[in-house]
Amino acid sequence: MFYSNSIFDQGPRNGSIRALVSLTSAESKRLIAKGVAALPEVRRALERGITVIARGTTNAFVAEEITQAKIEPKCHYAAGVIFDGELCSNPPGVRMNPIVLRRGKPVNIPPAEALKEFMAEDVFIKGANAVDPEGNTGVLVAGETGGTIGEALPIVLPRGSYLIVPVGLEKLIPSVAQAARATGIFSFKYSTGLPVGLMPMPNALVVSEVQAFRVLSAVDAMPIAAGGIGGSEGCVVLSIEGNENQIKKAFSLVKSIKGEPAVGKPAGRTNPPAATLNYDAIAQWQTHHSLPRPIPVSP
Repeated sequence: MFYSNSIFDQGPRNGSIRALVSLTSAESKRLIAKGVAALPEVRRALERGITVIARGTTNAFVAEEITQAKIEPKCHYAAGVIFDGELCSNPPGVRMNPIVLRRGKPVNIPPAEALKEFMAEDVFIKGANAVDPEGNTGVLVAGETGGTIGEALPIVLPRGSYLIVPVGLEKLIPSVAQAARATGIFSFKYSTGLPVGLMPMPNALVVSEVQAFRVLSAVDAMPIAAGGIGGSEGCVVLSIEGNENQIKKAFSLVKSIKGEPAVGKPAGRTNPPAATLNYDAIAQWQTHHSLPRPIPVSP
């Protein structure tokens, strides 16, 4: 479900004004991360429960906002990544470890161990590769047992814990359910990169730019366009509405995140460029699982 917000559908309300905002992918990630860190569910878990910040480039921003520690390079706080137009994976030696917090303090245990302790008010934060207009989300998985989310869902869902999904509107697709049915690691013959499945994440509290604006400044936001060139690929454009003070607060926030550096390339990958294996999906997947050392990435 989307985090509660109102959508303006009949023109400006009495006494309200509008502003137009464009955000690059990195700026959106920073905004969303600030929104996640401000959620009451997250603040409560940081005070008296367990918070797991799973891997993902958006979650690298979330980790910075929650812990106030620098995460660099952010591309290494991820397992699967998409760059150079291909679906890739960071090698194990390159990936940063996920962050686990108990009452807001880091603890040196893996998420799988932390999940064993989960109760209703504990929080698992997991990024997504897809979100649809109904607020359903999905994450791409190249591991045949479902990766991180495959470990988390069987615990988070039955225990009633919070699954919070930060995801930018650049990842908006028509239907997560339909997309999931169109995927599957072993269902692809050809692929530009690792073959994957799309795993839906039910019962998630989704935080996109819309919800982040609402949580942080009480404005309503409506996505109205997307795309760009020259480094603004993945840009989203939103119309925001609120009273004078709310808009000033929102625009102050926008100005504070403008110029956020783009997330760079990883140092290595587990699968070679797709063309070297003639785009054979299974050959790429097998190489990814058997390669003894990472393949360097060109600048």
